Amino acid sequence: MSAAVAAAAAAALSSRCNSIGTTSAAPAAARSGLHQSFTYPPPVLLPPALSRYELQKRRDWGAFQQYLRDHRPLLLLTRCSAGHVLEFLRHLDQFGKTKVHAEGCPLFGCPQTSPACPCPLRQAWESLDAVVGRLLAAFEESGGDPEANPFGARAVRVYLREVRDAQVKARGIVRDKKR
Repeated sequence: MSAAVAAAAAAALSSRCNSIGTTSAAPAAARSGLHQSFTYPPPVLLPPALSRYELQKRRDWGAFQQYLRDHRPLLLLTRCSAGHVLEFLRHLDQFGKTKVHAEGCPLFGCPQTSPACPCPLRQAWESLDAVVGRLLAAFEESGGDPEANPFGARAVRVYLREVRDAQVKARGIVRDKKR
């Protein structure tokens, strides 16, 4: 660092330390504003990390919006009905990981599964129920009318109940109804 630059920096520092209204022995370049003091940038505030639920909700909402974009004819969210939600849930069913025995299967009604069983893999009803709950919340958060929310329709609840009952029956689990 040259002596002139060091002197200018020292003078700028000493002029800062002096009280307002007093003159300093700072060089003319520093007094004229050619030397600018360093200021720290404001701290960058990072958004809080999203919870697992929020990440799943965003993922599910993105998948449903992709379903709407791929639907032919093109389907707008405002025109979406419970039937479209059921179609989406049936579409998700093909990516399931739960073995659900068909009525003709020898393991129908047994809680054990066999890798040799040709029965299809389906979405567990708990997973479908969770997806519907997250989509119900995402619909309202994105400006949808709660009264017109297709995810809360009676047909969707009935479908979920039927899926649950079919899976329970296929696994041979006895469920006592609450009274």
